[in-house]
Amino acid sequence: MDSAIMNVLADRVLELGPAPEAGPYKHFKLTRDGDGIAWLLFDREGASANTLNAEVLEEFDAVLASLESQRPTGLVIRSAKTSGFIAGADVNEFRGASDARLVEAEIGRAHAVIDRLEALRVPTVAVIHGFCLGGGLEVALACQSRIGIDGARFGFPEVMLGLHPGLGGTVRFTRLVNPMQAMSLMLTGKTIDARRAKALGLVDAVTQERHVKNAVRDAVFGRLKRARPGSLNTLLNFGPVRGFLASRMRSEAAKAAPQAHYPAPYALIDLWEKYGSEKHAMLAAEKRSFAELMVTPTAQNLIRVFFLREQMKKLAGSGNRIAHVHVIGAGAMGGDIAAWCAGQDLRVTLSDMKPEPIAGAIRRADDLYGKIIRKRTDVRDSLDRLIPDMDGEGVRNADLIIEAVPEKLELKQKIYAGIEPKMKPGAILATNTSSIPLQDLRATLEKPERLLGLHFFNPVSRLQLVEVVSHDGTAAELLKQALAFVGAIDRLPLPVKSSPGFLVNRALTPYMLEAMLLLDEKIDKSVIDAAAKKFGMPMGPIELADQVGLDICLDVGDMLRLKFGDLLPPTPAWLREKVAKGELGRKTGKGFYLWKDGKREKTAPALAIEPTQEMIDRLVLPMSNVCVACLREGIVGNADVVDGAMIFGTGYAPFRGGPLNYARTRGVENVVSTLHALEQKFGGRFAPDAGWENFT
Repeated sequence: MDSAIMNVLADRVLELGPAPEAGPYKHFKLTRDGDGIAWLLFDREGASANTLNAEVLEEFDAVLASLESQRPTGLVIRSAKTSGFIAGADVNEFRGASDARLVEAEIGRAHAVIDRLEALRVPTVAVIHGFCLGGGLEVALACQSRIGIDGARFGFPEVMLGLHPGLGGTVRFTRLVNPMQAMSLMLTGKTIDARRAKALGLVDAVTQERHVKNAVRDAVFGRLKRARPGSLNTLLNFGPVRGFLASRMRSEAAKAAPQAHYPAPYALIDLWEKYGSEKHAMLAAEKRSFAELMVTPTAQNLIRVFFLREQMKKLAGSGNRIAHVHVIGAGAMGGDIAAWCAGQDLRVTLSDMKPEPIAGAIRRADDLYGKIIRKRTDVRDSLDRLIPDMDGEGVRNADLIIEAVPEKLELKQKIYAGIEPKMKPGAILATNTSSIPLQDLRATLEKPERLLGLHFFNPVSRLQLVEVVSHDGTAAELLKQALAFVGAIDRLPLPVKSSPGFLVNRALTPYMLEAMLLLDEKIDKSVIDAAAKKFGMPMGPIELADQVGLDICLDVGDMLRLKFGDLLPPTPAWLREKVAKGELGRKTGKGFYLWKDGKREKTAPALAIEPTQEMIDRLVLPMSNVCVACLREGIVGNADVVDGAMIFGTGYAPFRGGPLNYARTRGVENVVSTLHALEQKFGGRFAPDAGWENFT
């Protein structure tokens, strides 16, 4: 066999030392090689990835105790899972924590195990492949040497859960590498690859699987040049310098996450600023700080969001059968859907009436891949899978056809009439409509059972939600295939019954129209957007309207008012005039704000007035109200999935856990009485939905 092929195969098989025999441990296997080096393989029972929990750490402690007395030549710690080293702590253990003292005691026991590893009197080496995150990276940091396998990823994602590292990582990381870069990685939760980790001094060597044995020997016998903290690290960890750098970090953090909503970044900065030069004091303070963060509503809600994502991934199921997608309409949405699918290893044909939109879509795809795909060859492969198809021939072989043309019923029906006879048996016809009920679209189809909705959100590459819409006649098997397809392209499916606006647009429309009424009341747009941001939205409703496009907002608003009448705020006449003049928002360069190269021109005058609680309630409570209505009507299956959909489809304040969780936390009685008060003052659009009576 060709030696190059042998090498490739060798790099896929993990080098795990001598074959282990059955031992006394449930999650670990311990063997010793001819050089007297102990190989400790972490293989958590009944799991596809290694995570740390109390049981695993207790067993790890017993292993370390036996190694203290056996004194091998060296110790290698490796994962026996192909998925990676250790994916972090088992988040299940964080759910529902409410007593900081209990959390601190628990984390104290875990610290003792990691400290024991660090204190072992033999050379210790972590060999890391795949993901090495959070608590996994903290285990690696307690070893004397770290060897990264090419392609490994390192990071501290705790900040995404409203926490900071809690197993000594804040201390060991800021001492090992430049603390500015260490802090930046912990504050953002970003991951880095093995080569970047080597450049930072986080790993001592990067190698391939086939060279692991030699690299381990070099590390154990002192031949591997270890990354050492330089004098710059010592200077940056010096008290007065820390004070100056910490204040800069705080102002950077404030741009991304206000302290009132997201305390973790600020707690981490405080920790380093106060204790950065005293290892033991910082380890003790880290335990306290981590425990206090764990019981905050922010952390508990973000942990809830973590599980909502897992729950929605499960809705996708498995067994995707779709390999070729044909997209009709290369505009903003169609082009971006096509680009995303091609980037996820699917063959994609993209058709349009004119060549210019297709060319534009391919340019945008190239730009997107440059940002999200690391290897140049993978960018090229993705572009090769995105095939311009002016004649629409791709329809004949496609497993899934996604129609993404403008929201005009006659246009869509005309397209369906042209393509339906060409579709192969078993192919799915999906529409990306956000406003036309499927019942209207199916009327002219010969096989209406193959029609369903796949409603993506803009920008496709950033918003994870896809509403998977069914009508009464959609074939159950095709619906199942559509859900699996959404999972296969790394998106989260929300099964919804066809109804005007489905879930997300129906819930967002009152939010955006209420903002228009506040403008009518002569309240400045910056104050209205500030009210939403004060609640925790990623952007205000006026800016969001510009991003979505005022024409689309108007279409969706009109369509929903036809169905729901006075339950929705009226559309101001000046909004129609704005659309008629072509002031549509970001895509035309002017809406409520001015836009240049897709970015909002920052005009930051001092707020004329501070946003009031009434303003915030007028914007956000109707969203919770609509979500309860959708539950009551059976459009969506359960409250958790509604919350997940609003967070992953609109960016609804994640630290509040979703609009229904917010109502539950605030108190249903309070929400209902506030809606009644707003109804008396402003009219029937605030009437509480009947669904609140049974909502718990």
